[in-house]
Amino acid sequence: MDAINSAEWRIKMADGSSENLAPESSLVTRMYLSFEQFLKNLILIVQKFLEKSWNIGKNEPRKVIHCLKVGIALSVVSLFYYMRPLYNGVGGTAMWAVMTVVVVFEYTVGATLYKCLNRATGTFCAGFLAIGMHWIANQSGKTFEPIIMGASIFILASAATFTRFIPAVKARFDYGTMIFILTFTLVSISGYRVANLLNMAHERVSTIIIGVSLCVITSILIFPIWAGEELHKLVISNLEKLAESLDCCVSEYFSDSEDTTINTKKMIAFKCVLNSKASEETMANFARWEPAHGLFNFQHPWGKYLKISASMRSCACCIEALTSCINQKDQASELLKNQLTNACQQVSSSTSEILKELALNMKTMRKSSRMDMLIQEKNSAIQELETLMEQLTGLLIIQPKNVKDDQEKPVIRTSSTNVIPLVEIIPTATFASLVMEIATRIEGVVDVVEEVSRLAKFKLEDTEMMIKQNKSVIKNIIN
Repeated sequence: MDAINSAEWRIKMADGSSENLAPESSLVTRMYLSFEQFLKNLILIVQKFLEKSWNIGKNEPRKVIHCLKVGIALSVVSLFYYMRPLYNGVGGTAMWAVMTVVVVFEYTVGATLYKCLNRATGTFCAGFLAIGMHWIANQSGKTFEPIIMGASIFILASAATFTRFIPAVKARFDYGTMIFILTFTLVSISGYRVANLLNMAHERVSTIIIGVSLCVITSILIFPIWAGEELHKLVISNLEKLAESLDCCVSEYFSDSEDTTINTKKMIAFKCVLNSKASEETMANFARWEPAHGLFNFQHPWGKYLKISASMRSCACCIEALTSCINQKDQASELLKNQLTNACQQVSSSTSEILKELALNMKTMRKSSRMDMLIQEKNSAIQELETLMEQLTGLLIIQPKNVKDDQEKPVIRTSSTNVIPLVEIIPTATFASLVMEIATRIEGVVDVVEEVSRLAKFKLEDTEMMIKQNKSVIKNIIN
């Protein structure tokens, strides 16, 4: 047997030599290998999916809590099917309660309240209106009843759909308008064939109330996630990232190192400000529906947060232009960069300090006593940079390009021997102008934050804290 297994097929080559002939794999073997490879790939995909899911749950445990809350709500509402007394109380429409929980339960409390209130209001209005139209159509006789019901569906559905194009309605009542159209159409169509329309409407409204109430209670009482708090944290984070990006851009432009990979992540942090408009508008809309919670009163000025973000985006656009200047910093004059380094860095540091102070004020919800001083420092730094640039512009002269050509080009003569071409002047002058523009636009952010602090009634800094700060300043001066 071993001799048979060890036997090999050999083939004779043209040159007289022979080689082993590899046996062809059978169909079963190929299928087995393909299936084995498929299983390995499937296991690898499942493993990667589980790793990503684990990382998401580990980094953001509130998402796991939200999933558990949805499971709790659905488990409780399913009791209306499992328990006979509850099932008899709501009739055969208990499924509407389950559907309501699935549809309206959202991640934040504000989003859940928005959908719950819109669904309840839309259902009530459409139900009462449909019953009234059914009574009018029923009094008109069998001939005119379908005509009246069809005409009412056409008119009300068309009018309600048109209101969804109105910005104010779309922002706050779009979901309720859609539920109104759906409920009115279903009740109107069902009423034409159902004998006891009032009983059917009562059962469906009661199950929707059960589902809505359960969602609201679960969302608020079990580890609530507030849309207003999320918006508040997002604005604070954007303020800090804006300050970080500005400092990194200025330091990178005037640094001698060519390696930008270390500060790249910090420099592009401003993109979070540019890309957060949609999420901020959504959270601000949901925050208006939330009750008072934590440090936020019922009439907290959430709309002003959008103005803060708009002012920050105008600054972020200028920072984006700064990043493009960094890519051309090798074309700028090193002599001119050295003369403007300290002034630009002073403007940048004072501006970023204002942003950090605003972020601290928003985080602690207290008015800062340092803001006026920081603004004065920023204005002084801007004035110093403007004066320096005017002095350099005053040295702009016309120097012949060469002897053969009569063309002339502007240059800056910094001394008797140093002449800077205009091509090397423009990049640094543009960068310095953008830094001053950002420092000027920051005042818009300051004004809106002060307006928010006034409307939200931010508290003044504690007297003890101010005394400690003054003592530390005095010690530093003495030392």
